[in-house]
Amino acid sequence: MASSPLSPDNHPSAADDDDDFRDRHPRDRSFRSYIQSLLPRSIFPIDDLHRPHPHNSKISLFILVAIVLTAVISISSIVNRFNAPYLCQKDGVTLICPYVKESPSLWENPYSATTSWKPCSARREGVISDIPSENETNGYIFIHAEGGLNQQRIAICNAVAVAKIMNATLILPVLKQDQIWKDQTKFEDIFDVDHFIDYLKDDVQIVRDIPEWFTDKSELFTSIRRTVKNIPKYAPAQFYIDNVLPRVKEKKIMSLKPFVDRLGYDNVPPEINKLRCRVNYHALKFLPEIEQMADSLVSRMRNRTGGLNPFMALHLRFEKGMVGLSFCDFVGTRMEKAVMALYRQKEWPRRFKDGSHLWALALQKRKEGRCPLEPGEVAVMLRAMGYPKETPIYVASGQVYGGQNRMAPLRNMFPNLVTKEEVATKLELDGFRKHVTSLAALDFLVCLKSDVFVMTHGGNFAKLIIGFRRYMGHHLKSIKPDKGLMSKSLGDPYMGWATFVEDIVVTHQTRTGLPEETFPNYDIWENPLTPCMCRA
Repeated sequence: MASSPLSPDNHPSAADDDDDFRDRHPRDRSFRSYIQSLLPRSIFPIDDLHRPHPHNSKISLFILVAIVLTAVISISSIVNRFNAPYLCQKDGVTLICPYVKESPSLWENPYSATTSWKPCSARREGVISDIPSENETNGYIFIHAEGGLNQQRIAICNAVAVAKIMNATLILPVLKQDQIWKDQTKFEDIFDVDHFIDYLKDDVQIVRDIPEWFTDKSELFTSIRRTVKNIPKYAPAQFYIDNVLPRVKEKKIMSLKPFVDRLGYDNVPPEINKLRCRVNYHALKFLPEIEQMADSLVSRMRNRTGGLNPFMALHLRFEKGMVGLSFCDFVGTRMEKAVMALYRQKEWPRRFKDGSHLWALALQKRKEGRCPLEPGEVAVMLRAMGYPKETPIYVASGQVYGGQNRMAPLRNMFPNLVTKEEVATKLELDGFRKHVTSLAALDFLVCLKSDVFVMTHGGNFAKLIIGFRRYMGHHLKSIKPDKGLMSKSLGDPYMGWATFVEDIVVTHQTRTGLPEETFPNYDIWENPLTPCMCRA
């Protein structure tokens, strides 16, 4: 009888096949046996272990590849977790952080379309003014606008508001001479006086100088009889009506001193707050030459890489005075810290005392996010957000404490980082150097018009810029770092880069300069939502 084609006699035995396989592929057989020992028997039944099946071989190969890929991903994850974000990879003073994919929302406010607020404190055209003439008001008030440019700006806004509250005539404020820079800047050296007076003509009476009938002008600066003192900080409108107005009516001309933060926010009528916004955002305009120079700097920043590109403005608050006043601890040499301790003891003896409590205070303040960010910390934060190495960054700051060594991590990570001295020529800036305040005005305008603004610590400059950008429509992105999160993350040696990036990105999605609902004792300079903005 003929043999069936399916008969086992027509094929080599399984044993013969195994022997032949063992002779030809001893290493493959050993490896296959090892893999089979690791896999469940449901994948390789016992009967199948002694004969090859092409289908099962493909399954085995697929599972093997999956296991290898899983192992590689797991190892990579472990490595990333132990890669400390603060140091990233340190080569001398250079910080090299892993690449983060550039997000499309880097250069825009991703949530600006979700709000419907618009500015609404501009003057109304065609309205007949009902304010009395200069001779019919309750008298004249005069103030010194103290501090830097931005503190002076706030003082001017408050002076207009106080004049309105008391129905008084405001004498053009004097910018107090800076004792450090010996700056002799006057109001008219920075601001457009004609625009200022004309824009507010329907709100308050403003005159350029002390009236001629008041002969002893020096008395206004020196006489106690002509000065109202002891005005409390953030005083309500009623305080001026009850305590200051009677003296203005009696003496006809009074000087208010001091005048820093001498008017509150939630204890004045809404129309007074709207008037302050009208002064800040509409009436106070810098001189045309300052505006033009700032526009030129903005244009050069956008063309630094050969094409029209967005740029970032960074307000880096890390001057010696700020570091000292913060009473925070920073990375530095033992000698550097000893010198800083002596500086603090000299400048702030009451707070310094014997110095024994300062270490605990420094730790507490850093934990609460009340310490200015160091340049290296700013660099790591921006890289985690996804800003590439080529990002053009305009730095507005004073002399950074620690000099070039302190700036090195930031410059190495973002080499396209410049100041106005590097963007403009010496000849161009010489015309502004005679008034230090005008140089600060250039920084103010460039930061105001930048595509992204980043602050590193508080202060009037940052508050006014963020508030101004909110008022302009909040489409421009303004980043206010969560310094508490930064402190916690950078102090965790076990946090990996991927986790750090996720925390930074998620947390700062809502810290981009959108208008926020106001609350008691709010600051209208940083958040002018109400009553200075209205629903569109």
